[in-house]
Amino acid sequence: MSTKEHLSGRRRATTKPPLGTRTALYLRVSTADQKPDLQYDGLRAYAARAGLNILLDYCDTAASGRREGRPRLNALMMAARNHEIDCVLVWKFDRFARSTRHLLAALEEFDHLGVRFISVQDQVDTESPMGRAMFTIIGAMAELESSLISERVTAGMRAAEARGKHIGRPPTPPHIVSEIVALATSTDLSIRQIQARIAGRASRSMVGEITKRARVTAPAPL
Repeated sequence: MSTKEHLSGRRRATTKPPLGTRTALYLRVSTADQKPDLQYDGLRAYAARAGLNILLDYCDTAASGRREGRPRLNALMMAARNHEIDCVLVWKFDRFARSTRHLLAALEEFDHLGVRFISVQDQVDTESPMGRAMFTIIGAMAELESSLISERVTAGMRAAEARGKHIGRPPTPPHIVSEIVALATSTDLSIRQIQARIAGRASRSMVGEITKRARVTAPAPL
């Protein structure tokens, strides 16, 4: 395969297919010794039955489902955004998406672009009523997943606080706060200049917060 084909996708059709049938396959195998033959055979057979013309195929090899950098998937998404394809055909959800949230984001983008998405083993086709219903269910699952993660994080923080552990940014030492307050109320230095005066011992956001509070509460000059 040439460098150009590797980046943009291997082209499989020699004649221009009818609009609505221009299809891209996406496949993924987790290790270099695995073969995508089962996925290829199943996807080609499905495309033939459904009257879809395979225009491009993309296969990520030795790529984890949770790995952000999958060049072939990125190339597929770019082809969709460039309106080069009408349909994305995959073997299973877990061969395509890293998580429920990633799947939902991709499906939302395909829906916006007018690109049909089919997962053969999951029997989901976003062009069918059942597929549209599944799209809604996946959205609810992604929202539930996000809520559960948030609840676990909150519960973990509360448990840590109950054991006396400080959560979040460490407090600014009182003597540094006093220095910032003194500079804020006795000079017209900017927040950046005050932070420089204290040799960066507090973040700019913290210096800004203390400075604004001090200048608001400082008595007006006589």
